[in-house]
Amino acid sequence: MAIIRELNGRTPDIGKNCFVAENAAIIGDVTIGDDCSIWYSTVLRGDVNTIKIGDRVNIQDGAVLHTLYRRSVCEIGNDVSVGHNAIIHGAKIGNNVLVGMGAILMDNVVVPDNTIIAAGAVVLSNSVLEPGIYAGVPARKVKEGTEEIGAMAHKNAQGYLMYKEWYKTKQD
Repeated sequence: MAIIRELNGRTPDIGKNCFVAENAAIIGDVTIGDDCSIWYSTVLRGDVNTIKIGDRVNIQDGAVLHTLYRRSVCEIGNDVSVGHNAIIHGAKIGNNVLVGMGAILMDNVVVPDNTIIAAGAVVLSNSVLEPGIYAGVPARKVKEGTEEIGAMAHKNAQGYLMYKEWYKTKQD
């Protein structure tokens, strides 16, 4: 069973029709929307500030979401995919976003709707991005934003709606 732990008077709030892997850890001030999936070895540590996740979001295996004490929050919009082993530390992410495997988003980063952060990219603290595709260390825009980019990110999130149902069926 997943670790879902109250801390400092805050209990995680998990929406309807979600899948939470048996070894995921969700702690403290965390709100998760509907139809989300929180995969294996994922840590959502809302111990020092708020983590808020929208609807139809998938946080993939090994990802970590955390914040700075009283200085940053983690906000994720709707239809977002956070790839395997990504780290989101106090960043704000819009809708229809794909954060690639192993990417790192530091404190007070703002990622707009319809954006892709490539695998392994590092988005430095206080970066305010424009729609597009970002890659590298530090991350730089490599492609302007288009409706196609938003559609690609949205499609990825839609795939995880199907995958989570496979796992929920096994739990029921």
